[in-house]
Amino acid sequence: MNEKLTKNADACYRIAEQRAVNYFKSLYDQMMQKSYVPILTKHIQWWKHNHIHHNSLLYFFSCKKSKPDPKDYHAYIQWLNYTGKLDNYLDRSISYIFMRDLGKDLCLPETQTRIRSVVDDLKKYLTGFSGRNQGEKNDTISMAGLYRRAQKEGIESTIIWLIEKLKTVSNNIPKGMDAEQAQRKLIKIIAGVMMHQVEEMGDHISSEERSRKLDDAIRLGYSYGLTYPFIDDLLDSKVLSAKEKEEYSNLICITLVTGVVPELSKWYGDNIDLIRYIHSELKDAFEYIKTHQSSERVKSFLEESYVFFNSQEVDRVKNLSNTNYTNEELYIPVILKSSSSRLIARSIISASEDEGFDNRTFFYGIYNQLADDFADMFDDMKDGAVTPYTYYIRYHGKRSDLINPFELYWTVISNLINNVYYSDSKTCEVILDRAINGLKRFKIRMGTQKYNEIMELFAPKDSEFNNLIQNMVEKADDVDFFDKLLRDHMITILKNERKEREDFLDTVEKLQNKINNMLNIPKTENISLINEQIIDAANYSLEGDGKRLRPIVAWVMGIKEYGLSESAILPLMRSLEYMHTASLIFDDLPSEDNASTRRGRPTLHQVYDVATAELTGLFLTQKAIEEQASLNQFDSKTVLDLIQYSTQITEKVCRGQNMDLHSKGKRLTLEQLNMMAHYKTGIAFEASLIMPAILAHAKETEIEALKEFAHHVGIAFQIKDDLLDVEGDPMLIGKAIGKDTENNNSTYVSILGNEGARKEMWEQYCLALESLQRVPLNTTFLKHLLNYIVNRDH
Repeated sequence: MNEKLTKNADACYRIAEQRAVNYFKSLYDQMMQKSYVPILTKHIQWWKHNHIHHNSLLYFFSCKKSKPDPKDYHAYIQWLNYTGKLDNYLDRSISYIFMRDLGKDLCLPETQTRIRSVVDDLKKYLTGFSGRNQGEKNDTISMAGLYRRAQKEGIESTIIWLIEKLKTVSNNIPKGMDAEQAQRKLIKIIAGVMMHQVEEMGDHISSEERSRKLDDAIRLGYSYGLTYPFIDDLLDSKVLSAKEKEEYSNLICITLVTGVVPELSKWYGDNIDLIRYIHSELKDAFEYIKTHQSSERVKSFLEESYVFFNSQEVDRVKNLSNTNYTNEELYIPVILKSSSSRLIARSIISASEDEGFDNRTFFYGIYNQLADDFADMFDDMKDGAVTPYTYYIRYHGKRSDLINPFELYWTVISNLINNVYYSDSKTCEVILDRAINGLKRFKIRMGTQKYNEIMELFAPKDSEFNNLIQNMVEKADDVDFFDKLLRDHMITILKNERKEREDFLDTVEKLQNKINNMLNIPKTENISLINEQIIDAANYSLEGDGKRLRPIVAWVMGIKEYGLSESAILPLMRSLEYMHTASLIFDDLPSEDNASTRRGRPTLHQVYDVATAELTGLFLTQKAIEEQASLNQFDSKTVLDLIQYSTQITEKVCRGQNMDLHSKGKRLTLEQLNMMAHYKTGIAFEASLIMPAILAHAKETEIEALKEFAHHVGIAFQIKDDLLDVEGDPMLIGKAIGKDTENNNSTYVSILGNEGARKEMWEQYCLALESLQRVPLNTTFLKHLLNYIVNRDH
């Protein structure tokens, strides 16, 4: 590494370190003099009047409706609104975010105006739902909710890009790391960078420029946020060996010192595939940030990033068995890393210089870090991590010189309120709200007995002050925060989605095996060789590596949702796969798509001949009707209704195929493409939903909602097929790509382009989910089926 560059980087770190030393000395003096006690006592005495309720009539009525568990996100928001607490709840939450993440001074009129505006918008959004289904529709955390919000801002392509990136990151987070926390941190950083961008650009900006800046902010936020799962969390985990961590840290250090990402030549360890992916992704992210900054900004970005990374490394290599760390060694890196992370978030969008922001951010950071370390002390202790709390727990009985981190925490709060924000009442309110809320949450999580034991160890020596604090923890109300609620909600959603996705894939795999074993058409005795061939041909087509989605959906709907017996609907499952396989045989014929491979094998007309393929398709269509007629556990009227519906479906599929056949060489409109996709794909998928509903005598309104869902799913499925035909991997797809272009077919890609096709697919995705909300069933499987359809690679 260039020696001069290394010296410059180290010099930057020493300057930042000296500033942190001076700050720590000031805090240390205030703590030793106990000056924080009278200052905070005065402020808490004032503060508690707004948070200690003495059973007033007003308070009685506001609490008449029982408070729901905050884990029930939507119910909790509704309760806050019902009791009239939502305005204050959102005001302190947004004020805290403006102070913590945006470095704003709450006493400034322009800051208060902006906070009020954000609160009003957020309240309007949160109270726009009522009940579970509508809540899901408006849930920004969901992909559909995210896409709908993106449409309003004109950044649909950006969100599609982000969704694909987040999916890839999720798939590459190794075992041994908390996948949900990693994703949450990444999303949080993206949101933080977007907030900086929104505040920086203001309201007087054209919609085009706003869209461009939001696009940049999301991509820059992702680029910076990627460092949390793939640098911070990865190095803190046990995924890499000690040697690999050393190699990896050296790569990062070289990048930040030189401004150039070194090539990944050799790697001495077992995680080479993981490191290759991370190296490629981080390199692209690093280059993206650099290209969006001036040369001077790049310099400050690299310096801030080096301070951030180096302070983390100083902490990371500490060993809890070392008995000789000084107070400075414990706290200086905490001050540096907690402040520099937020400086970077503002730096990467090339925000204007703001000395007030830099100062406030520098002094504020350790407040959050000490609160987080307090909450995580037992997890950190288990991992052997050195934090002010874990080290104090281990050595406070042997080292009288060690600072009590909990006392320093209150000193930091006193310093912020008194010396940084000059006793501004709004700032005092928000900081004390947050501090007491953190202790209340910790007490609930640990239990009263464990909490009291911890407080005996960490309680400030001034017993009167400590009693005041504990009294507030016990009695104070209205100190909850929206970001905590949202964080817990997000983690719950991510965990639930992961579990639901695993259950979905497990169900699909089990049912695929079950269906594969029941599709074979047996040969009858004394049959002629010619007739044997058509059965062989049918079984050849059925034995291909099919996804079996239609009979799988019918099984889930029929058995799980409508309570039909498995033995009763087995003929229906065979029928659906026979119908689908027949349609594929016809689709592959030379007179239609002239495909050479299907389901990873040569197409039927290639193995036999065209005439045999045509007859086999007709044969399977009739076998499907035969299976439907054998649904003998249902009354004849119901079976006749089902067969009538089935024949109508077959007619429509034929119409769709005919449309496709006669559209070759013609430029279709989007409306014509949608109609063709509906007849070719949506109708057949619809059958797997509606046939079990017919057998279960479902209500007509439910059947109509399922048909609408199938319509949009069919279009989304076809768009994804069109995209895979130009971008897919032939080995994964099981057939050659580029056939649509070769056959001069009009497709969503040829009409809309790749980007336009993706937008249309996500529009259909949203419409499908919105249709599903009218279905009074457990629709989890169908939601994940839809996710599978738009995210599949084959």
